[in-house]
Amino acid sequence: MKFGMLHLYANPGDLSERQAIREQLELMKAAEDLDFDSVWPAEHHFSPLGYTASPAIGLAALAAETKRIRLGTGVVVLPFSNPIRVAEDFAYLDHLSDGRVDLGIGCGAQPGEFGPFGVDQATSRARMEEGLEIIRQAWLNGRVDAHGEFYQFDDVPVLPAPVQVPHPPVWMAAVSGDSFERAGRLGCNLLCGTVLGLNRQVAAERRESYQRGLEEGGFAAEDFFSGCLVIIYVADTTEQARSEFREAEGWYRNTIGRFIAPESDPEDSVICGSPEFVTQRLGELQQTYGFSDLLCWSRLGVLSQKKVLRCMELMQHKVMPHLRDGVAA
Repeated sequence: MKFGMLHLYANPGDLSERQAIREQLELMKAAEDLDFDSVWPAEHHFSPLGYTASPAIGLAALAAETKRIRLGTGVVVLPFSNPIRVAEDFAYLDHLSDGRVDLGIGCGAQPGEFGPFGVDQATSRARMEEGLEIIRQAWLNGRVDAHGEFYQFDDVPVLPAPVQVPHPPVWMAAVSGDSFERAGRLGCNLLCGTVLGLNRQVAAERRESYQRGLEEGGFAAEDFFSGCLVIIYVADTTEQARSEFREAEGWYRNTIGRFIAPESDPEDSVICGSPEFVTQRLGELQQTYGFSDLLCWSRLGVLSQKKVLRCMELMQHKVMPHLRDGVAA
């Protein structure tokens, strides 16, 4: 199991915008020192639930201050951006980071974000697929010649080429049943989550859909990975963890949770307790959901920076060592 962290840049209202942004950057920098494998800032617009309009900007700042940690996006909402610009930005970021970029993409899920961009949400999946094809063409060929439904490019040169060969890994967010098949068919690593509605009742079916998509696309399953987003909070004791995290979890369920995860299983979407409890539960989750990468979402609501850092330290010393070599089912 590998360990990543999701960063929403949400401000529950008690922080200045500057403080909310700086603290998230500090957590991402600390993640490298605390042995996490990756960080994944999310793109959101028009709301204090997320200040990262462009994840690449924050990751570029982080690239200059880190050496090892992978820099992912959880996710870039592809229908909102010109795909050539995305290809350019993340190839450039790949250079700044010496080849540490993972591009996570999605079609978007919040209706309020589409209108101001003039994008019909009904076209979001088709736009994402067309955009992904253009990004890959840019990275692989250095030129884009595409004449689709949404984008028209006549032999456009795209520079620089990314550092990673053939290009940075691409991950696709999957929530609905058909999106798992789509991620596989398009040859993407999988981003899903117990926080995003994935539950035990549908886990096997969703996994089969992803595998079927890989087969239909002509891809070998062993070449791909899956990340699972789970809310994680660790303290010295389970009683302490639940006491400290109660307000943050309530904030999540009353704000973001009721929009993105109405079908989530509360026991699988939030793992909160002592290091021993969290280790056991994460091992069970990996066997049930079959993920290779855990994306921890720990900075929620009004939870203080000090407590989040303590949670990360406990993950480093008392959880990760027991799960690093775990093999996904």
